[in-house]
Amino acid sequence: MRILGIDPGYAIVGFGVVDYSGVNFFPLEYGAVLTEAHTPFTHRLKSIADDLDYIMEKFSPDCMAIERLYFTNNQKTAIDVAQARGVTVLSAVRHNIPVFEYTPLQVKQAVVGYGKAEKKQVMDMTRRILKLEQIPKPDDAADALAIAICHGHCCKGIR
Repeated sequence: MRILGIDPGYAIVGFGVVDYSGVNFFPLEYGAVLTEAHTPFTHRLKSIADDLDYIMEKFSPDCMAIERLYFTNNQKTAIDVAQARGVTVLSAVRHNIPVFEYTPLQVKQAVVGYGKAEKKQVMDMTRRILKLEQIPKPDDAADALAIAICHGHCCKGIR
């Protein structure tokens, strides 16, 4: 099964593509979709959609796993991230890719085995699970890979 993991955002959208078979994960690609700060927000959304369309067409994932949003402070940021997340989900739907959502707690539990693990622990376990020499950069890409791993551990054949 090929999984596209997404760490949603509007300045940086982390992505990670992994193949999952049995208990093994094989990283294919990871990185980030970046948008310029002084670009009109609507153009940033279009840029995210265009780049994700390219990634989805190139890798043909069987499913997309994305982090469920959780904000407590800045409502403006939450609304903007939610809009970017909506564009991301729409891109998947347009490519007939099923979407699965996971909370940060679920991702930590699936990757580290402890729901209150620190970010550094999650990143290091992601590196180990994927047999990478270094922790993926930027952090958003590492987060996206962790979300993909979470789906692999949680899905048990669900596509």
